[in-house]
Amino acid sequence: MSRPLTLALTKGRILKETLPLLARAGIEPLEDVSASRKLVFETTLPGLQLVIIRGTDVPTYVRHGAADLGVVGKDILLEQGADGLYEPLDLNIARCRLMTAGPVGWQRGGARVRVATKFVNVARRHFARQGLHAEVIKLYGAMELAPMMDLADLIVDIVDTGNTLRANGMEPLEEIASISSRLVVNKAAMRAQHGPIQKVVDNIAAAVAAAEAA
Repeated sequence: MSRPLTLALTKGRILKETLPLLARAGIEPLEDVSASRKLVFETTLPGLQLVIIRGTDVPTYVRHGAADLGVVGKDILLEQGADGLYEPLDLNIARCRLMTAGPVGWQRGGARVRVATKFVNVARRHFARQGLHAEVIKLYGAMELAPMMDLADLIVDIVDTGNTLRANGMEPLEEIASISSRLVVNKAAMRAQHGPIQKVVDNIAAAVAAAEAA
């Protein structure tokens, strides 16, 4: 008997938007994930289990084969790279923008800029394309504080409504990428268990199409 397939899901907002989509695809956890401390859940689809982890860890689990499939934001894939992964589906959920932002009225003063972000690789590539040398300062939260405290000139961060930026005297400047959640698949697993994995992908694709048509 072959081992069950594992689908790694991202905690938080993405999980809340992923579960209804999976339900449309006939995949539901057998327990209430919000009321459980467990991390691994059996599902209504025989041979498929869910594991719920941090978004930044999803590509690592899938890349190394600990999970066969995963749901993760495109921002994480842009930052970490997609080696060893297929990206067969845009799930069209958890949509937002990855942007540069700065204090209202900020003007560039030269060829160097200080940037605070958790998206270090994305930021370096973006500013290099503009011919700017970016001193990138890695932070994990409260990015808006960095320009206020003169730690950085700009930030690179996820922007949804922009309300947090405005509340802190900042404004969005340039869109780097449009972000949504993606289904990713381990390349080796796709070859070894093509039939079962393709069935899951097809079911989720049908659910995405149905959600868009609703």
